[in-house]
Amino acid sequence: MPPTDPSPGSPADLPPREPAGPPAGRPPRPLPPEDARLPSPLVAVEEPELARYGVRLLLKRDDLAHPRLVGNKYRKLRLNLEAAAAAGHDTLLTFGGAYSNHLRAVAAAGRLCGFRTVGVVRGDELAGRPLNDSLAQARADGMRLDFVDRATYRRKTEPEVLTTLLERHGPACVLPEGGSNALAVLGCAGLGREIGGAADVVAVACGTGGTLAGLAAGLPPDTGAIGFAVLRGGAFLTDDVARLQREAFGGPRGRWRIEDRFHHGGYARTTPELDAFADAFAARHGLALDRVYVAKMLHGVTALAREGAFTPGTRVAAVITG
Repeated sequence: MPPTDPSPGSPADLPPREPAGPPAGRPPRPLPPEDARLPSPLVAVEEPELARYGVRLLLKRDDLAHPRLVGNKYRKLRLNLEAAAAAGHDTLLTFGGAYSNHLRAVAAAGRLCGFRTVGVVRGDELAGRPLNDSLAQARADGMRLDFVDRATYRRKTEPEVLTTLLERHGPACVLPEGGSNALAVLGCAGLGREIGGAADVVAVACGTGGTLAGLAAGLPPDTGAIGFAVLRGGAFLTDDVARLQREAFGGPRGRWRIEDRFHHGGYARTTPELDAFADAFAARHGLALDRVYVAKMLHGVTALAREGAFTPGTRVAAVITG
């Protein structure tokens, strides 16, 4: 497809569109609140490399917040699904890369709540390849996958491209990449409130900045937050987090900053150093670390401790988002 052509995909790229969730005729509903397991646990662990510098590590196990919507995905989607159901939408359309946890979460939420779901996937070259685990699960949960070329994907927020997508897939509630919008930020503020004064610094991995924007707003004034960018060139996240806080709260909230040195080559990329760190952490604590997000954040926390960024006695809460 020519890079300037905004038309997404081709019919051959798409599976049959089948209803997901509750039986036909029942309108979509918000996420059942009884399924959530909040507040998620906050657990102290002994991490030798951090203890060496007097840093105490706590893990905010948001990966246990919901059985299907892992970690921050429940917090980001809850209010968005309420708004979509109240507005009478029966379809959710959203965006993500080949390894997007967001696409998988939206598909799962659609099945739970009775929405049809469409995932616009970056990279039309993926259409003819076997699906990875994330995309395979999204499709298994009823998501219609539409693979678009990368030039078109970069223009996904432009009216011309959005119009083409909605003409192709029908009326839908459009959720941004990563699910980060004002409603998502408001939902993530609860994460900061749950941690409260139990930590001096809170660390979280950042893809689109929505979790950090809400987390920082919910924390006490004397607790800072660090967002570890998982994409190369993550300096743009500072502007994005500030924008999201304006949209959600009308202005800046909390003490936060972006750390963009620990992306290990970019989104969904890894290095031998990161793999060794994640494997050793898993061996010590019995917790497998997601390489796309969580391992990069914890590796960054450890590197900052070596650099003397934390005074002895600092309590760092690391958010396990998946």
